[in-house]
Amino acid sequence: MILSKKTRIMFPISLVLFELIVYVTNDMMQPAMLEVVKYFNVSVEWIPTSLTAYLSGGMCLQWLFGPLSDKYGRRPIMFFGVCFFIFSCLLITITNNIKQFMFVRFMQGMGLCFIGTIGYTTIQETYKEKHCIKLIALMANIALAAPLLGPLGGTIIIKIFPWQKMFIGFSLIACLSLLGLFCFMPEPIKNKNNNISFLNLFKNYKFILKDLKFLCGAFSIGFANVPLISWIALSPMIMVSKCKLTMISYAILQIPVFLGLILGNVTLGFLSKKNDLYNLITFAGKPLVIGLILTVFSVFMKTYSSLWLTFSLGIYAFGLGIANPCLTRVTLFSSKFKKGSVSAVMGMITIMILISNIELAKTIFLWKNVIGFNILNMLNGFTWLFFIINFFIRNKKIYKLLKNIKI
Repeated sequence: MILSKKTRIMFPISLVLFELIVYVTNDMMQPAMLEVVKYFNVSVEWIPTSLTAYLSGGMCLQWLFGPLSDKYGRRPIMFFGVCFFIFSCLLITITNNIKQFMFVRFMQGMGLCFIGTIGYTTIQETYKEKHCIKLIALMANIALAAPLLGPLGGTIIIKIFPWQKMFIGFSLIACLSLLGLFCFMPEPIKNKNNNISFLNLFKNYKFILKDLKFLCGAFSIGFANVPLISWIALSPMIMVSKCKLTMISYAILQIPVFLGLILGNVTLGFLSKKNDLYNLITFAGKPLVIGLILTVFSVFMKTYSSLWLTFSLGIYAFGLGIANPCLTRVTLFSSKFKKGSVSAVMGMITIMILISNIELAKTIFLWKNVIGFNILNMLNGFTWLFFIINFFIRNKKIYKLLKNIKI
């Protein structure tokens, strides 16, 4: 597809603005959740549930939005998603109890469906492979401003304004993204006359789920991201409620983790010029696993244990920043099926893994404290390694695929 220079620039900017604000509603709200639970007079155990509800919303309708965008086009489905997100940001300001709050958080999480299933799939379809990988890595760096600045920003803003005002601000920024997408988002789907039915959807997903190449990629993406997402969910409980750190200290200690993620994405941009996906994934696996192993030993440090923990997670995040774009690319194109459906299944599998592990991490943390949380993260790293070794490296067909795909 031939795009104008303005479209090539403004579409990714508009998309990443929406992505940024969807992520910010989570990353700024996690530290603010301490005020939310006080506002509704409930226990701190509800804090990680906010992220669980959010991710559940991101999973629930991916199976539908992907195929709908294959039939009706990417643009109308994307516009609906942004409008729905704006509505949910306004609705949450009038919730009366924690259960209503969590339900609307579930609604807000549906915004995640449209970022990967619609937005990034459109990027993959409209840009050439080499430019696509670099563009996604660049967009990821911009989007990473959310987890990097979100906790600190949320900590500062919640001391000045009530949490309801934060969501009003989110909705206004999302309106700017909607305007940009309406003006500049291309439509890669030309044939919109394909019939769609629930029976066909079931058959399509059954076909995709039989593809071991695809499944190993989707599972590896999910398990690779578990430690990071679990940290985002539980770090207010770990740092503030358990370790008795101030909110500012908690926010500052997030920096090593997300700085590592950004450095990984930047490093990918340099390494991708001379390396194929196989070499990049192999390289990324070393800091990813080593960092998670170090988190277990960090709890035995008598001084600065919190700093050691976040530094170790930063090493892991560096590897994740390199591995994620590579795994996403090879997984999406490992299946010959329509990319909207493939992306939807990939997103659902990933989020199911994240949701189950967040709740498991919360239970283990309440039972065995930080050491149990770190051991679970390390096991997730080894699970990721298992899928990579047994499916990507030892399977000759996958090995050839990785060796031949240049970025």
